[in-house]
Amino acid sequence: MPSPKPLKTVATRRKKFKLIIATLREEFPHTECSLIHEDAWQLLVATVLSAQCTDARVNKVTPGLFAQFPTPQHFADAPIEEIEEAIHSTGFYRNKSKSLQGAAIKILTEHDGQVPSTMKELIKVPGVGRKTANVVLGEIWNTPEGMVVDTHVGRITRKLGLTDQDNPVKVEKQLLECVPLHESPDFGHLIIDHGRKTCRARAPKCDNCILYRWCEVRA
Repeated sequence: MPSPKPLKTVATRRKKFKLIIATLREEFPHTECSLIHEDAWQLLVATVLSAQCTDARVNKVTPGLFAQFPTPQHFADAPIEEIEEAIHSTGFYRNKSKSLQGAAIKILTEHDGQVPSTMKELIKVPGVGRKTANVVLGEIWNTPEGMVVDTHVGRITRKLGLTDQDNPVKVEKQLLECVPLHESPDFGHLIIDHGRKTCRARAPKCDNCILYRWCEVRA
């Protein structure tokens, strides 16, 4: 993707963000997390599974997964091969199985079976990085400490001139200069909705793009 124009000042990007999020909220008034879950543990598991996998595929796998392993204790006690078989279609199933079982054991032994509610504790859980931690904090505890930067968010906010970075950690840092923490979960969902509907990586629908006026890297 071509480089965007030089990054604008924080004040300018904040003004642009307000216009962008207002426009997206009109287009997607019922935006929400696309990973189906009932509690913090299920969301943590689903987010771990979503790495290098579509949310749609994860949502097909998790109902059966949670029927077979309803609680962290079930994940901790299960033969690793059974977890691997249950999540096989999400890809990287061996590493993901180890992460999920390790996460379950950590949560059971150090947090009384409850998913931690702070970034500091969450990122100590096996398989949990800043992305997964931010998802859980924003969706479950309503206490976001950062911005979820997936491929849609990184790609589209770069096109919109809200960041000029490729590294997710650096993208998150720049976005938090202009996106208030309390709005970061919704903004992430809205950008993902826009990416799926219109601003697709391979075939963006620029003629129908509601954000085209702010795009600095046009197809």
